[in-house]
Amino acid sequence: MTMAATSHDTAAETAETSTRKQPDRTFWLLAPGVIWMLLFLVAPILMMVYVSFWTQTTFKIEPTLTLKSWVTFFSSDTYLGALWTTIRIWLVVLASTLLVGYPAALFVGLFVRNKTLSTVLLVLCVIPFWTSFLIRVLAWRPMLGKEGAINMILMSLGVIDQPIEVLLFSELSVIIGMTQIYCVFMVGPIAFMLGRIDPAVIEAAQDLGAGFWRILRTIILPLSMPGVVVGAIFVSVMVLGEFATSAALSGRKVNLLGNIIVTQVGSLKWAFAAVAGVVLTILMGAVVAALLRVVDLRKEL
Repeated sequence: MTMAATSHDTAAETAETSTRKQPDRTFWLLAPGVIWMLLFLVAPILMMVYVSFWTQTTFKIEPTLTLKSWVTFFSSDTYLGALWTTIRIWLVVLASTLLVGYPAALFVGLFVRNKTLSTVLLVLCVIPFWTSFLIRVLAWRPMLGKEGAINMILMSLGVIDQPIEVLLFSELSVIIGMTQIYCVFMVGPIAFMLGRIDPAVIEAAQDLGAGFWRILRTIILPLSMPGVVVGAIFVSVMVLGEFATSAALSGRKVNLLGNIIVTQVGSLKWAFAAVAGVVLTILMGAVVAALLRVVDLRKEL
């Protein structure tokens, strides 16, 4: 009895010691990530908010708190126009990447049963990322120009008599460029979710007489929705923060919030740039929060 009691007490002490050490281990595991996030995410955002209230003059900026930069932003047609243009192009690019990317993901993730071939196709989708981002953007100029490849092909086929000038240095060219660049970020997550669908579920639906479109509507779309949400988050964050594509393909005719920030920083107008940055950050946060409410990713992934 004495030995049994001693063994029981020893086991209890060991369990208690292990339980006491568990919070310490958790703290040290979380500490690097928390410190990194505080230093390189939270602190810069707080600093940006603080600078947005500084007093901005033509040639200098003073750390005197004022709402003048905020009033200037929301009373300026230029800044508000850039905000609405950013939102409009984001919505169009989000829709176009989904429209182009979902069929591609459906083919790769569901119709291609060979895992090796599916992997090869996904690698082919990311091959453009082996080159510089700027090169990929500028490569659209000879394609979309007045004497570019698209106009020449359409004219040789007799589809058009004169070149389509709106293809380049316009909002359309920016949308085309962004769609091509960011479409792969929509394809990847959707293809991943489609690859997890059990083929037996689709076969059972077919045995019960369901056609392709009904299966797509009632089975494939709901099960692939987490991938759509993840892809939409990726595309949204990158498009909302864009400035290089619009500058290169619109001839600086299309001003996004990112372009406003770059211009203001180049002019050393830090307060105006900070205001635009805070607005853009709030917009991104609202978009991501809204998308996360569509699907519970913790439960689905």
